[in-house]
Amino acid sequence: MPSAGTASRRAAQLAALLSMLALFVAQLVGALLPDATLLISSSAAALALDLLLQHRDPGLVAVLGKIRFDVMVRQLQRDMLILLGLLRLGGEDAPRDYAPVVAGLVLFYGAHLACQVTAILVRRSRTLPFLTRNIDTTGLRLTSAPPRLLARQHSRRLLRFAVPATAGMLTAAATGEEFWAVAGVSAALACALGGTAYLAGWLRPGNRPVDEARALEWLDRWLADYRPTMGMYFSGGTTSAYQANMWLSTMGALDGSPLIVLRERFMMQKIEATDVPVLCIPKVVHLMALEKSTLKMMLHPANSGKTSQVLRMPSIKHAFVNHGESDKLSSCNPYAKAYDEVWVAGPAARERYQLADIGVEDKDVVEVGRPQLAPIAPAAGGAPAGPYLTVLYAPTWEGWDGNPGNTSVILAGENIVRALLADPGVRLLYKPHPMTGSVDPRAARADQRVQALIRQAAAERSGPRPGPEAAAELARRTAELDRLTTCHFRDSADEIERMLLQSTPEKGRAETVEAATAAWEEAYWASLPEWEHQVVTEARPSLFGCFNRSDLLISDVSSVVSDYLTSEKPYAVANTSGLAEEEFRAAFPTVGAATILTPGAEGVPALLAAVRDPALDHLAAARAELKVRLLGPADPPSLTRFNAAALALAAKSDERRARMEARASEIPSPRLAAAEESETAQGG
Repeated sequence: MPSAGTASRRAAQLAALLSMLALFVAQLVGALLPDATLLISSSAAALALDLLLQHRDPGLVAVLGKIRFDVMVRQLQRDMLILLGLLRLGGEDAPRDYAPVVAGLVLFYGAHLACQVTAILVRRSRTLPFLTRNIDTTGLRLTSAPPRLLARQHSRRLLRFAVPATAGMLTAAATGEEFWAVAGVSAALACALGGTAYLAGWLRPGNRPVDEARALEWLDRWLADYRPTMGMYFSGGTTSAYQANMWLSTMGALDGSPLIVLRERFMMQKIEATDVPVLCIPKVVHLMALEKSTLKMMLHPANSGKTSQVLRMPSIKHAFVNHGESDKLSSCNPYAKAYDEVWVAGPAARERYQLADIGVEDKDVVEVGRPQLAPIAPAAGGAPAGPYLTVLYAPTWEGWDGNPGNTSVILAGENIVRALLADPGVRLLYKPHPMTGSVDPRAARADQRVQALIRQAAAERSGPRPGPEAAAELARRTAELDRLTTCHFRDSADEIERMLLQSTPEKGRAETVEAATAAWEEAYWASLPEWEHQVVTEARPSLFGCFNRSDLLISDVSSVVSDYLTSEKPYAVANTSGLAEEEFRAAFPTVGAATILTPGAEGVPALLAAVRDPALDHLAAARAELKVRLLGPADPPSLTRFNAAALALAAKSDERRARMEARASEIPSPRLAAAEESETAQGG
């Protein structure tokens, strides 16, 4: 069942289509009668509606294009109906009087097509076989992009350039003077010709980037100069960038020359601020440039269909690090055996792979901890300070397999939230997984209902609020962080212009961003009342920031649970799997130190009491023990172990290359073997 918002949007789209059809009928009637008033009003309204839809609902006009009723057909039909009306209003001399108008319209549409051909050529000339960030692009001859109205918006361009022609012909219909029609069409033709000539300027040799062959030569030279040693490979959909973003700080801290390799062009702007060079290579034929480079090993935070394209490079060693560890089947995917090594946080994941029996040998599993968990603060100990107990409800998403135990949002979310909101001493933070509702519409609807409950409860509360200085400080910190992490582009900027603007970063930017992020987090929480419930759906504040503000986590079987354990604070897991509690604990080791909540959330009051009174918390020792089992020892630090594993895997790559070179030196070349045979024959 569609939501109210979806239903209203569909109704508006249907109304727009019916209005467009009615206006075309009115135009036809006005032209045939002829009725100048009806023709003028319906034609002007039809053009205005088309212009409005181009801005407000481009998806709808795209659908019209699929049924062969695109913008050019619509505009041509409007012009022909207006011209028909002019001929009928003009009497017997009209065909001769309006001949220049007909000729001008033909030339106008010809100029529009010429502009479109030029735009295609310009776009092709500005499409390189790769994209870069944080890399000096000197030598690629990058330039600013042409106006997007000319280069990428052919529908809007046609309608806007056609406005003078339509206005002129309608004025002629109102006054009976063909001069206005000729003047309007001439102005439209001048716009089309001028736009084409201006756009063609980007085809001049000095305004064009290098061609594909020279670009690939430049890439080989850059790889040879930079000499990357450790890379992170990532491919995914529009909502999956968080899987790579969580590893950016770790990549920047590794010894060696790190490199991030992407495969989708849109992903370039979804990767968060980092000093590590980013290289996007969409085509597999160009990806082979990495095999000739000094790259020794690559980390993989996710599996994708394109992963196999880089795994075929034997000169590079590959480690699967995943984007989080949990007891879900996705954390033990059989695809993992395709990698040279599988890096896990602690002993529990090693055991998980062996129990799954999917072909991953124990010798290939390396325990490295979770280095990105460093920002999570440990529990302070004792009872929570302050009058309010802050509870973080962070459910995961529904997954691909339809398992009801994946997410608690559908079956238990509202019950959990109602139970928490019923306690006047609770402050609730709700941060759902960013992919919630992307597969199952029920999850999306449940998520919206949960958010509505929390916002209503927040509106019903009252209390002291921070002063205006807190809001001003947050605004200042936000502006500073945005300046450091966001590159502002013109609306007309294309990939080439973005590459030009996102060149080599300033030295020390990563440390500056880290400090600015911490300052923003402090300012954000200081700007909010300590009693107010919050729905957190934006990237900021981060999940770890919410961890540090909470006294208790309620979640599902997911990596959120194991990450939260690093704080050793109490946590609860919702059991919506249908399993009994004993079976649930046996099936999912990460819930071993958790309070288990049923879908009805009856255990929430007792859970809150145990958090408020440490004497009632009988799971503290179990959490400390499970933390080591899931995340590994605290000493040496995770980043140290992770870096050591990276260096060790890179050394294996060096060893293989050495073996291959030694083997090649032992095999005589065919030419040398032939010469030796000839000398032997002559000597014989």
